[in-house]
Amino acid sequence: MATRARILPEPPPTFAPAPSWLRRRAPPDTVTEAVFYAGAALAALHPIARHEHKLGLLWRQRLALSCAAALARQGGRTEDETALRDHWYLRKPGDDPGPGGRILDAWRRLGERATSDEKEWIWAVAPSFGHGLNSLPIEIVELAGRHTKRAHAMPVLAAAEIIAASGRVLPDEGLVPLWLADAVLAHQLRWPAPVPLLAAHLSRGTLRKAPQHLEGETVFMSALCTAYATAAVTAIDLYNDLARRATHLLAVAPKLRGRDADLTVSILMSEDAQPAEQGKSASDRSSRRLFERLVSLGAVRELTGRPTFRLYGL
Repeated sequence: MATRARILPEPPPTFAPAPSWLRRRAPPDTVTEAVFYAGAALAALHPIARHEHKLGLLWRQRLALSCAAALARQGGRTEDETALRDHWYLRKPGDDPGPGGRILDAWRRLGERATSDEKEWIWAVAPSFGHGLNSLPIEIVELAGRHTKRAHAMPVLAAAEIIAASGRVLPDEGLVPLWLADAVLAHQLRWPAPVPLLAAHLSRGTLRKAPQHLEGETVFMSALCTAYATAAVTAIDLYNDLARRATHLLAVAPKLRGRDADLTVSILMSEDAQPAEQGKSASDRSSRRLFERLVSLGAVRELTGRPTFRLYGL
């Protein structure tokens, strides 16, 4: 009998880890030092953010989940990453994802390639944050758009300006400025899609100081640079961990015999989580056996800790 041809993704590229000196504990002494560390960390992240391997989709989704969980905590909500993931993947089509789910939706949209077009920002931001399409101040949307067309010597400065301007016009809105900051930064750095970074590492207290940036104060700029430096190092670590896991998954893939095995491997490398359910040509039972086999091979993890309604991912 002829061997079935396997259709598997290419192995993900590997990148150098972040330099150890970027993992500093003490805050920078001056804004100049903060800008330097942010620039160095973003430069180390740049090759990963520029690459378009499908693992980048999963990587951005995991970062979006971290951002959404951080924002939920700051907003006094109880959902952690596990709860947000559960509700996202186990809800029925058409169900309202709820307040936490809408935040996750916004940050997942942030990491999509379509978001590289600033004309799509209003459609991504407004509904997810509970705004009508015409309720966001037009000057904020236009300012963000102008920052995509003007090169800054320091890309983080463009992010600082959009956050500060948003904070002045929308003093009670903590989500839109953070979303636009990452979108503007990606444009400045010519990334094919934004990378969700800032929301998981900038506190609400710091965000409230943003309008001072327009008056020449440096406190917010220093804190913003520190947050971006930490976020970039965290993102590099996450990518390298996912690349290692994806490489192992591809190494054991030839041992899999399920009808949807290759498709499952491909999805696992581009999607945060996957339920064991009926596939394109496999039953629920067959899918469960496939995932159990992958877990036994150390290629995937069960992400919920439950005996039922399980989710699997790298």
